[in-house]
Amino acid sequence: MKPKTYPLQFEPILKERIWGGEKLKTILNKPIVSNITGESWELSTVEGDVSIVANGELKGKSLMELINEAPNEILGTEVYKRFGKQFPLLFKYLDAREDLSIQVHPNDKLAKERHNSFGKTEMWFVTQADADSRIIVGFKENSSKEEYLKHLNDKTLLSILDTVTAKPGDVFFLETGTVHAIGAGLVIAEIQQTSDITYRLYDFDRKDAQGNTRELHVDLALDAINYNKVETQKQYETKTNTSNVVVDCPYFTTNFLPLENKLEVSKSGATFTVYMCIEGSFEIEYDGFKQSYKKGDTVLVPAEIHTFILTGNASILEIYIS
Repeated sequence: MKPKTYPLQFEPILKERIWGGEKLKTILNKPIVSNITGESWELSTVEGDVSIVANGELKGKSLMELINEAPNEILGTEVYKRFGKQFPLLFKYLDAREDLSIQVHPNDKLAKERHNSFGKTEMWFVTQADADSRIIVGFKENSSKEEYLKHLNDKTLLSILDTVTAKPGDVFFLETGTVHAIGAGLVIAEIQQTSDITYRLYDFDRKDAQGNTRELHVDLALDAINYNKVETQKQYETKTNTSNVVVDCPYFTTNFLPLENKLEVSKSGATFTVYMCIEGSFEIEYDGFKQSYKKGDTVLVPAEIHTFILTGNASILEIYIS
């Protein structure tokens, strides 16, 4: 018998990173125990890091168990048709106390050939930014493999990469092949394809506590990089109680939803929906179920839940596959 589902929360999967800090606790209420916590994986089926339900009758079950038992009900009819019993997205919060490495992600074709994985198209929503925090994203002008390698070898790569000052509410959409780095002082909500494939190009010659530098993937990255200038920053509307489209791509749709008081939501059953609470708090009511969510919380609404009510005052990211 298939389990009766409800809006699901999951235990955060916390990751120490050389560049991490403590803001995931101080700003987003995550139960971190290390002062170099860089990531909270909110929803994941990456091997070895599968999310576990934290609320209700299904507490303790993994997301993969639920999908295997009830793929249409959890994923949605269209998502199941397209991806099978795979959860195609990965949701994270990141805290960059220091600059992240300069990196790039391969497209679906390369990732499949080399790693039997999805590629990694992703987007960032800036939830908090220290003064003058920046991101590195793409090239200033169209470049080439030869020019890139020359600057990489000369340790002048930053001189040909584009830098943008980031502030809360900014959105950056990074198609595969875009060279990028999150800068120090930023907390980011990240939505991406289910993939943990990253090619590290340059890490500012940092060393870890044992005095070791991190592995670089210069050769693997050469065929993955888009050497042309790209536009990555997204503008979007902020109409109240409206799903304002921020990113609409083949892999996911993300809307910005400023909730005031009450909103009735109707879904078709074709796709799951995920809500990330960026600011404020809200409740979901559904068939006798009622639960509150605060800043930093992420909730998966299974596809079989067609109508529900949101109440509260919050800034919410709404994500699904269209």
